[in-house]
Amino acid sequence: MDWDSSTRRVYLACGATDMRKSIDGLAALVQVSFRLNPFAPALFVFCNRQRNKLKILQWDHNGFWLYYRRLERGQFRWPQAPRAQATLAISPRQLRWLLDGLALDQRQAHAPVRAHHVV
Repeated sequence: MDWDSSTRRVYLACGATDMRKSIDGLAALVQVSFRLNPFAPALFVFCNRQRNKLKILQWDHNGFWLYYRRLERGQFRWPQAPRAQATLAISPRQLRWLLDGLALDQRQAHAPVRAHHVV
């Protein structure tokens, strides 16, 4: 999946979400329950109780995109978060790991390097 380069934030909805919710229901959840702006340049990711379906909500200058993914076999490695926490902020890279069936805390991945000059 190739996300727009302006997407800097990814928010996972902690716990299970009712996948019957449409764009309006998910946008209301983002605004009211998460206290976040659904029109922000971000991806809002929701998972069902069985962890085999995902919905991703994204605003794009004049409308919402709603991405839907259903696994035919297996489950997403949806992270556990404290019950009081409504969302978990992750990087776009971690979202790609999650979509590929990997855990968010990959120990095999190369750590990011912040170089300031060429040696």
